[in-house]
This record gives sequence, structure tokens and C-alpha cells, in this order.
Amino acid sequence: MASPSHSLSLHDSQTRQKQVFVPLDPANVRVYYCGPTVYDAVHIGNLRAMLSADILVRLLRRLYPTVTFVRNITDVDDKITARAQQNGEDIASLTARTTIAFHEDVAALGILPPDIEPRATHHIDDMLSMIAQLVANGHAYEAEGHVLFAVDRCASYGSLSGRSPDDLLAGARVEVAPYKRHPGDFVLWKPSTPEQPGWDSPYGRGRPGWHIECSAMSHRYLGESFDIHGGGDDLMFPHHENERAQSLCCHPGSSFARYWLHNAMLLSNGEKMSKSLGNFFSIREVLTRAPAEALRLLILGTHYRSVLDFTWEKLEEAKRILDRFYRALEKTPPADAGTIPDAFMLALCDDMNTPLALACLHPLADAALGGDAKASASLKACGALIGLLEATPDEWFRSGSDDTAIDALIAQRVAAKKARDFVLADSIRSQLAEQGIILEDTANGTTWRRA
Repeated sequence: MASPSHSLSLHDSQTRQKQVFVPLDPANVRVYYCGPTVYDAVHIGNLRAMLSADILVRLLRRLYPTVTFVRNITDVDDKITARAQQNGEDIASLTARTTIAFHEDVAALGILPPDIEPRATHHIDDMLSMIAQLVANGHAYEAEGHVLFAVDRCASYGSLSGRSPDDLLAGARVEVAPYKRHPGDFVLWKPSTPEQPGWDSPYGRGRPGWHIECSAMSHRYLGESFDIHGGGDDLMFPHHENERAQSLCCHPGSSFARYWLHNAMLLSNGEKMSKSLGNFFSIREVLTRAPAEALRLLILGTHYRSVLDFTWEKLEEAKRILDRFYRALEKTPPADAGTIPDAFMLALCDDMNTPLALACLHPLADAALGGDAKASASLKACGALIGLLEATPDEWFRSGSDDTAIDALIAQRVAAKKARDFVLADSIRSQLAEQGIILEDTANGTTWRRA
């Protein structure tokens, strides 16, 4: 098969440098990203990893014939159990409700669904199979109803996060229990009380640890070795470090993930956005203030490996930029399918440099505003590749408006003009202008758009 027309380079977290991406199988690139733990609505900080994965997969599908993208659902976790008890709600009801809400939120942002979306509770047997293999080869041990991974049996433990043994111990944030051989050993399986979710196993009724879930699901659908594993940089340790260790020890000679991608955190007015600090915004809350594409553009305006500070002012600016792009498409509608400029593709292929790619759109918009139909078509094509400019200009400028109410006011204004009540007509125009609605009187009647 011919190689892609553009060479893709990605920053690999494990080697801590940019690498030319060479897939294991160019006919089928395999990607795994950690999905949500479904106990609450996702906030826009969670969204950043989902959007980074979306751009990556869209780009890979442009370059390669087939991409298998797996993003899991974690539906067994102590956070879920605690929230269900707090709500007085059945766990199955809670996870079903929050999973539906998650799907609605990512769809609103134009984030494409994964090819495979495994749920942890559907793969308990896969997890127990891996645990049994780790116990059999001496990389895990049983202790008081628990099964723990022995970190000192994995020579490369810590190489992903780049931490020394002392750093790993200090930053482990793991329970120091007397049954552990080493304080950094982590749980693969733990016992469940009657009120906690649990499954029968050779180790007694229990439930899996978080880390083994992703290892088992990625192995089931992508094999012992696959191309790319990604997620937020807050997952690098301990989650991804532990995933990597247990997978390599379970399958000697494999590489597990060959490239690791991690996006930086999202701040809220200079502070880390988190539920514990109470400074997070749900996706639905943000979408009451601006269209979904504006939020998408705001996030893409900062490189995925750079910290992004979210403010309402930046969201408004993103909306104004998109207004201009849509105005260009309205002024000069694309005549046919557009070509994507090399500069745009080169930016995306340089470790998904979306800010540089977005910079390529402004001269295209300038040309389209000047009547260049080819530039307009290219603007539309570039937008489609990164999930922007997918509405029509009419849909964009009317979004968020109560069309019925606006049309009724316009009808009143038309009647007022016919009655030569220009004071009322001007008052209605001013009223609509305050709502961001611009009226345009033409020979065929009055049309409107959002400012």
C-alpha cells in the first residue's frame, strides 16, 4: 500500500519527543483512548481528551484506509457506587442515565463515536483471565481477598511517567495496607461487600481495580500490541503507568501501546478545572452561552499539549471568529468540493498543531469574502476535517434564536411600515438588534441573521 501523502509526527509521552508515526499495520491503524467514568455529567475539562482523540482519528482516517478506534465506558468504580448511594439510585440506572447524557454531550460537540465502545462490566471474564495469567507468571499475588500487581517485578515500571522509584512511592496515592508486599503495589481485584457490585471469581466475590479494566478491553479489541493510547496527562500516573506494566507482564514480548499521547489540563480563569474545586462547567451549561462549534474552536485554538485557560471572553471571541468564517461562506457559497491546502495538512501532521491549522483559515475567509469560490470551498473542506463549519450560514446565524418569536416581530414591523408607523417599526428593529438579530430589507421581503 502506498504511504500517506503527508508524514504524521506525534509527541510520544514515553520517549518524551516527537516521533514519525509508523503504524504496525498501515491497512488498519489501532487507537485506544480512556473514556468516562459514568457517575456524573462530563465537564469541559473531560471534553479536551475526547476532542484530542477526535482530531487524531479524523486525521488518521484522512491518511490511512482503516482506523479502529476504541474508547471505553467505565461503569464499575467506587465513585459510581458512592454516587448511587448518595442519590438513593440503583447503580444500573445511574450508569445508564449518565452514559446517555455523555453520548448526547459529545455528539453536540461534533465528536464522532468510536468504532467500539466496550463497557467494563461486560468484560469481567477478560479481566479475570489477565489476572490469572499475572498470578501464574509471578507478577501478581493474592492477599486477604485481594489480588495485587507486584511493581518490583516489572523492570520498566515508571518509564512512561519518567518517575524514579522514590517519586513513584511518594506520588502513588495508593492505600498503604499491611497485606501489600510493596507500598506501590496496586489492586487488580478486590473483595466486595454485599451492598457493593461484585462478581464470582477464584479469589472470592469481588470487583476489578480500575487499571485492569482498560488493559483487558484494549487487548480484547486491539490485541497485545497496538498503535496509539491516549488520554489526559492526569492519567499518565498511576493509571496509564499501571496499564502498561500489567499488560507487558501479562503478554511478554508485546509492546502494548507503541505511542502514548497525553493532552494537558484545562484551567478555569487560571485554576485547574475540577469537580472537587467546584470551578468546572458542564458542557450543557457552556452550550447555553454559545454554539457548540464555538467551544470546539476555543479548545482547538490551543495546542493539545499546552495548558488551556477557559474564560467566557475567549468563548465569545471564538464565536466572533466563526461568525466571520460563516459570513465568508454566505458571501461566496462553495461551488464544489474544495481542496485542502498543504499548509493546513502540514500543520495537523505536525503533532496535531490545530492553532497553526486554524491560522490557515483566515486568508481563505478573506478570499471568500472577496468572492473567491475556490477559497470558500477550501475553507469548508478544512473545517469539515476538524469538525467545524458543518452548519449552513443560515443555520449558524439563526442558532439559539426563537424563530417563531422573531418572525412574529418581523411581521409586526412589516405591518407597522405599511401603516406608516415608523416609530413602532424602528422600535422593533432596535428590540431585535438588542437580541443580536440583524434585519435586512430586500426587494423580496425582510430577512434576518444573528450578528
